[in-house]
Parts: sequence; structure tokens; C-alpha cells
Amino acid sequence: MAGVESAPAARPSLTSISSGELRSLWTCDCELALLPLAQLLRLQPGSFQLRGDQLVVPGPAEPAATRGGFNVFSDGLVRLDGQLYRLSSYIRRYVELTNYCAYKDYRETILSKPMLFFINVQTKKDSSKERTYAFLVNTRHPKIRRQIEQGMDMVISSVIGESYWLQFDFQEAVKNFLPPGNKVVNGKDLSFAYEFKADALFDFFYWFGLSNSTVKVNGKVLNLSSTSPEKKETIKLFLEKMSEPLIRRSSFSDRKFSVTSRGSLDEVFNCNLAPRSSLMEPLLAELPFPCVLESEETPNPFI
Repeated sequence: MAGVESAPAARPSLTSISSGELRSLWTCDCELALLPLAQLLRLQPGSFQLRGDQLVVPGPAEPAATRGGFNVFSDGLVRLDGQLYRLSSYIRRYVELTNYCAYKDYRETILSKPMLFFINVQTKKDSSKERTYAFLVNTRHPKIRRQIEQGMDMVISSVIGESYWLQFDFQEAVKNFLPPGNKVVNGKDLSFAYEFKADALFDFFYWFGLSNSTVKVNGKVLNLSSTSPEKKETIKLFLEKMSEPLIRRSSFSDRKFSVTSRGSLDEVFNCNLAPRSSLMEPLLAELPFPCVLESEETPNPFI
């Protein structure tokens, strides 16, 4: 009715996941998620372990049973309960790429598993203390995957063989999710970037910073915080399903890499990308989803 305004949507609580959210815990429904790091360590001992002053994250050389897991993006350190820990394996938040093969390997690596970032949050109740959370990005969700792949495809098409710098930022999604009065202390840790340095004779746009781009990734954030044993068990199974190894059915990296592109990755890189006729075309038929993740046999140059 005219003149009647709907009440604003209530902000979520970081205390515990709601019963409604719990009933819909399917990996295909999760775009982004947030939960306390301490809870993640207890629920996923096969993926994260504290050993002395080190947080051990299984790398590519670990046994096949633990090769699913998450791609951890970090600068190498994480603070938990006031103590600083070193990460045993992680993807650097800033990477330099100098050739096509390195670009393809990097692209395949960052999309092969769910992404994980560490953030410290100050609460309204006690701003002197910080609580560490794990922020998860479900790279198998069509909406999230599409934003990342389209960002990479678009910048390649626009620079035409020149150098460029591309950043993906999740700060806005987290800021909009947190209840009023809560503040992310290390907001920059919610982003990652890569710089492609082409062997171009005249790289004017790159020299003057005109080929720098930032993609602000948006999505619904799911609260996975809980103190209930029953809810924790459901969240544990949910995380295990999200981080399962992916079984590839074909030569995925070289032929049909992008779910948003009708062509191969080679065509995208060489600026022969044909636009999708409609962004509303179904993606689930192209994306093996829900799926299981294959880990790499060769060492990861970005870890």
C-alpha cells in the first residue's frame, strides 16, 4: 500500500547460527560464510592444527586424504587469542605473474578450493579485545565463481596484451554483514591481488596506474557461529562437504576453464572472448556442483 514502508531487515548476530539458516545448510546455498577461527580448528582438525607457534595447513604434498581443504590467503601470520601464529602453507595475497602458463596455474589454483581469509573483529561490547574469525568464500557457487572469472576475463580483454594489476575485495560484503558497532581491524586481509607483467615495449597505461582494477565481490554471508553441540555437528559436515576434493571429468584447465565463457581459456587470454548471450543462462549445467575437489600433484608456486 502507498505510504506504508517495510521495516528494515534486522542485522544478524554473531553469537549463533539461527535455526532457519541451519535447516538450509547446503553447499550449493552458501556463497560466503563466517565463523570463529577457534571453532573452525575444532571442527576441521584434518585441515588445521596448532603446533607450538605454528598453524599447520596441509600443503600439496600431504596425503591424498587431506588434499581437499581450503586455499588460505594470507601474509603468513594469524593472531588467535592474543597469540601470533605462523602459517605453514598459504597463498600470498599479492602475486606477480610474468607469462601465460603462470597465469593459468594461478587461476586454476585459486578456484580449485574454497578460499579462506583470517580477520580480527572488535565487538561493540568490548572494543579492547579482538576476536579472530575465518571468512570462507565458496568458489563453487555460480554467483561467486562468475564474479571472479568475469573479473579476470574482463581485464584481459581491456588491456590487450599489456601489463595490469587486479584485486578482489570482500570488505564490503563483510562490513554489511556485521552487526552495528562491530569493526574489522585488518580489513586489507579480506582481499587478494595479482599483477601480470607483460613484455610490452610501451606500457603507458600500466606505468601511470591506469590498468589497475578492483573487483568488489558481493554475496550473502552465512553465519556459522554456534555453541550448540547439535548445530556444531551439522556445521562440521557442511564444512567437510564444501572442502571435498574435486574430481575433474576432463582437461578442465586448458579447454573449458571459465563457466562464464563459451570459449576456452586460451581464447579469453588472446582477447577472443565471445560474450554470453544472457547472464541469466543456467550455470549449474556447466559447473560440476556440488562436487569433489582434485588436488594437484605438482608443487604450487604460489604457496
